[in-house]
Amino acid sequence: MTPEEITAGARTIVHLAGYFDELGQTVEKLLEDARASRRGYFTPSEEETVRRLQVSYWQSRGALFDVALSFRDDRKLSETVRPEAFLVAYAAAVLLVHAARFLRESFEPLPAVREKLNEPEPSFGIPQGMYDTVQKSLTSPRHAWHLYHAMRYFDEHERELRAKASDPLLAGVMSVIDRLGDRMRVPASRYVKARLKVRANRAIGRLQHGLLGRALYGIQKLAASMAEGVFTRPGHRPNLPEQVARDFRQLLEPGDVLITRKEYAVTNYFLPGYWKHAALYLGEPAVLEQLGLAEYDAVKPRWEKLLGGEALDRHRVLESLKDGVWIRSTASPFSADAVVAIRPRLARADVAEALARGLFHEGKMYDFDFDFTRADRLVCTEVIYRSYDGIGGTSFELTPRAGRMTLAAVDLVSMALKRDRFEPLAVYMPGQGLQLARDEEAVRLLDQTRR
Repeated sequence: MTPEEITAGARTIVHLAGYFDELGQTVEKLLEDARASRRGYFTPSEEETVRRLQVSYWQSRGALFDVALSFRDDRKLSETVRPEAFLVAYAAAVLLVHAARFLRESFEPLPAVREKLNEPEPSFGIPQGMYDTVQKSLTSPRHAWHLYHAMRYFDEHERELRAKASDPLLAGVMSVIDRLGDRMRVPASRYVKARLKVRANRAIGRLQHGLLGRALYGIQKLAASMAEGVFTRPGHRPNLPEQVARDFRQLLEPGDVLITRKEYAVTNYFLPGYWKHAALYLGEPAVLEQLGLAEYDAVKPRWEKLLGGEALDRHRVLESLKDGVWIRSTASPFSADAVVAIRPRLARADVAEALARGLFHEGKMYDFDFDFTRADRLVCTEVIYRSYDGIGGTSFELTPRAGRMTLAAVDLVSMALKRDRFEPLAVYMPGQGLQLARDEEAVRLLDQTRR
């Protein structure tokens, strides 16, 4: 766990807290319509609203799992960042509980809405019984016991934690805890019952951790158990072999698109197809300067970000993750098990224009609604879409999924296989040693993933 990862987690928490407030306004309108109507069915527009709410909530919940579980091994955290790590993980737990309570308080009296929220939505990996699954997590004594240690640590170290939260971003995290922390509190009798159940396997007692360790462990167990059936190998940490990463960096050119997959990741269950994520490769500062990118108005205020970073990895990408759209090093997309690079079939001048257009969106928030009609928030593939659409005749066919017009990572792979404005460059998948697949072998592997 690095300071950069803690910063990314804090950004995600602050963004999602505000986003849940926006969802609340959507829900209030839905509730008003439901109260005003005596119909026992949904109109098409009402059904679309419920579906959008379902997808938005499920995506947000997955992002919170990802934040909480990223602090899995607290013993590897340095002493200087452990309090900050706890604040971010604790705020993620607060939001998970708040969101579950929000659903129950809003829709428990409305069986028609609950029934609709329990319907599966395969396009976004939403299983049958979503509402019931979320509500079951609220009543679990085991979950209550896991939270006990986190709340105890916060209460006993509140002054120290507030001092750490003097940083503006962590101040936003603390604000979330202050506003919603009481949503975590449950009657003491729940803890007694839970403790008796948990004591049977003495999971906490076997840990050689202090109170902070038990607090972080409790948050991990809460998130892992709430995500039960989603994570199949919690200890797995995806990362390309270093030789493969070096080969990719030597091969890539500005404007290439990296499409990735992490095995056993929570995000795999929320998006269609084998390939799940995309990032826009920008390149090294010297190459970008040769392209004339520094002269574009959208790039000038971001040029220093393109120049900075790790000495060993000055290769940059523009990538939208749960914390937003940011310039990152290739270490981010290369934290994956499988990667395919595709190349736009465009002139260098067109590529430069596309990169400048994409960088205009740097700093925007992630779009948990997957709404391609708005440009103030972007999902990962929307970075590619908004960078290239209309450049040199490039166009994308958006596909309807759960009432939204979307572009998935698998759609980009399909375009490359058809040589539709993109072409396959190289593929790496687990089990192929340290070699990148090129040409016919790359096409063969990509065809396999489509099936």
